[in-house]
Amino acid sequence: MTIVDRINKLKQEKNAIILAHNYELPEIQDIADFVGDSLGLSMEAAKTDADIIVFCGVHFMAETAKILSPQKIVLLPDKDAGCAMADMIEPEGLRALQSRHPGAVTMCYVNSSARVKALCDYCCTSANALPMTRKIAPDHRDIIFVPDQNLARYVSANAQCHFIIWEGYCPVHTDILPEHIQQAKRLHPQAKVIVHPECKPEITALADIVTSTEGMSRHAQNSPDKEFIIGTETGILHRLKKENPDKFFYPASDKAICADMKKITLEKVLHSLETLSYEITVAPDIMDKARLSIERMLQTT
Repeated sequence: MTIVDRINKLKQEKNAIILAHNYELPEIQDIADFVGDSLGLSMEAAKTDADIIVFCGVHFMAETAKILSPQKIVLLPDKDAGCAMADMIEPEGLRALQSRHPGAVTMCYVNSSARVKALCDYCCTSANALPMTRKIAPDHRDIIFVPDQNLARYVSANAQCHFIIWEGYCPVHTDILPEHIQQAKRLHPQAKVIVHPECKPEITALADIVTSTEGMSRHAQNSPDKEFIIGTETGILHRLKKENPDKFFYPASDKAICADMKKITLEKVLHSLETLSYEITVAPDIMDKARLSIERMLQTT
């Protein structure tokens, strides 16, 4: 029996579901029941009757799944799979910022811990941050946006509103440089450039499309174009190629690799199912407050 067979057998025996983020290793994406972005995966899992969620992603994603499915067991196969951006903000720092701007509402990117979400009025994703901001900005003069400065600058520029910006960032996306895009365009002059809004402003300015990972998937499937330069973590190329076998996808930078997203292996998924590790817990009071910021987001969008 192969390791994949063993995983599938245990999954059935324990009524488990496997979620994989778009940036995970190809073999992890291939065994998953759902592949997608962090919030979308958590929402899909909440709809199922599974007792166990094995979240192949990073810690804040598994926390979000627990917040939306408090009655389910949520497992993260590698307890050290974290997010550098999410770690750039702590509740104490956010409280201090909020105290300096008492009239502001606070919007947090989903790439944040449950403790940070619990202090925020709204949660958002890279897909809905812009339309959400356009809806709430007319009623609020100041909006605190945490933790990603690049997403904040992209949204505030396009929504024409004032953000008080936390200076966090994704190291993988900020390492994508203009010369990477320019070199890729020289090699593939017919390719459309699609980048993630976590990239720096000088990168989004070079793009044909700026969108989330799910937006990239939808655009690639619906576009008549055949070639695309992708400005985000390279793991998504596996999904894009799988969904569009007749199209060509090139990384803006082949060094755009998140080490944390590559920590989960088939062996770790198997071990997670065998031992029910590592279980994610969130304190009930934190969970309730964090869920409220997500619910407000869903009501707004």
